[in-house]
Parts: sequence; structure tokens; C-alpha cells
Amino acid sequence: MSVFVAGSLHLDVVLRAPDLPRLDETVTGSAVTYVFGGKGGNQAVAASRMGADVDFAGRIGSDRFGDMIRDALVAASVNIDQVQVDGGASGMSAAIVNDDGDYGAVIVSAANLRIDPEAITLPNSTKLVLLQNEIPEAVNLAVARQAVQRGVPIWLNAAPARTLSPSLVDAIDLLIVNQVEAEFYTEATSDTRILRTLGAGGVSFHGTTYPAHTVNMISTHGAGDMFVGALAAQVAVGTSMTAAIAFAQAAAALHVSTPVDQRDSITPDKVQTFQADQLNR
Repeated sequence: MSVFVAGSLHLDVVLRAPDLPRLDETVTGSAVTYVFGGKGGNQAVAASRMGADVDFAGRIGSDRFGDMIRDALVAASVNIDQVQVDGGASGMSAAIVNDDGDYGAVIVSAANLRIDPEAITLPNSTKLVLLQNEIPEAVNLAVARQAVQRGVPIWLNAAPARTLSPSLVDAIDLLIVNQVEAEFYTEATSDTRILRTLGAGGVSFHGTTYPAHTVNMISTHGAGDMFVGALAAQVAVGTSMTAAIAFAQAAAALHVSTPVDQRDSITPDKVQTFQADQLNR
């Protein structure tokens, strides 16, 4: 029951600072961490750690960041047979996380913009395709066409927001967006199933709002990717959407309330224990 993810791969440089700098301001930070990232990579790792077999297609450079990205995928048991390598730089981002756990980031896509769509083949075991907007639409379209031919559901986490071609819109089975992105896609996706993530407001799907958990937040960085990856993992193994949303919300709650260097320890068992504890409150 595998999930196929085509998407971006970054090495995130995460800086801790009391506040996000204003224009022309220099802020003194307290720590720096190098974190595997990219929406595609984050969602693939999350889906794998939450119980799915995951195949990944993307592109890295032939630099040290590329080595670190590849090692992170392998450590998370993600199949990297379709991770392409070129002679340029790997994608990266620089994120600043303030004392309240909010963040701002700058992304340099680099190798992610050079993915060869003709080199991607959808595995026969694929039960769900997961795409995002951090790679060229030509890549998403190439993968979507293969999925449509096989009758495999296609999810698009449409972040960052950008205009979608009618061909891609028609192929999508589920569009996952946050509040800002939802406003951008109101007209283009009127006939498409939409799941909206609302941050502390929870999740909205098919007219139902699922409240978020209340936790002591450390950082929201990557929370949306954890939610999407966990949701995909649950649906791929046959869980109902309602139960999958509940599981994914719990996974995201654990993610934001766990120190960045300890998030690899979040497992399906811990998520289920968290859910049980919340029900008993």
C-alpha cells in the first residue's frame, strides 16, 4: 500500500531568534540547526514514519547538502531509486523561528527546478500520489497523467499558491490548502474536493470542522507537512478519511510540541497514545 511522492528536497538552515527581523534590521540569534526539508521530502518522510511504504521522485545537487538530503531519506526508509542527481546545487531554505514558535523562510529551489519528468515512472504498487507546488508544474502533470491512466488517486498540497493548469485541476482528487491558499483557489477549484488546514482552528473538510488539539507549541515549522504525510499514510492503508484526519491532527500536534531535534522519535504508536490521552481528558 505505497504512497508515491514527487516533490521538492531542501536542506533547511533553521535559525532561532527572539523576533523575525524587520527590513534593514539585524537580529541576534541563539542557535542554528540544519534540518532536512522541502515540502515533498518532509511529506514523504512523514508518510513513511507514519506507516506507509513511500517511493520518492525528485532531484538533488552533487554537493554536501545533496548527500545530507539523500541520507535523511534513506534513514526514514523512503525509496530513493527515482531521486535524480545533477551537477548543480541542491535546494535549500533559510528559516527564522522566533520565541513564539512562528517562522519566516526564504527558499532557493536550485536542483528542484531541473527535475526531469520523463525519468519518473509510477511504481505498480502505488495506491496514492502526493504532489506539491514547490516543483515545476510540468513534473506534477507528468506524474498525474500516469496516475490517471491507472486510476490512482492524486492529492495536491497546493503550496505555495500558484495558477494551476486546467489539466492538473481536472486530475486532482483532493486539494489540500491552508487558509491563505484556499482564497487563491476559490474559483479554479470549484469542482474539486478541498481540505483546508486552519492552524489552531483545526481542519475543514466536506463542511465539517475538526478542532485542533491544544498543546504547548515549540515550533510550527513543518507542521503542515507532517499533517499531510500522516493523512496520506493512513488513507493508503485503508483508513477512513474521518479517522485519518483525526490521526493526522494528532501527529501534527505532537510535531509542533516536540523539540526539532527529537521529532524523529514520533511514531504511529505515540500518535495513537496521544489520541487516547486526549479522549480521556
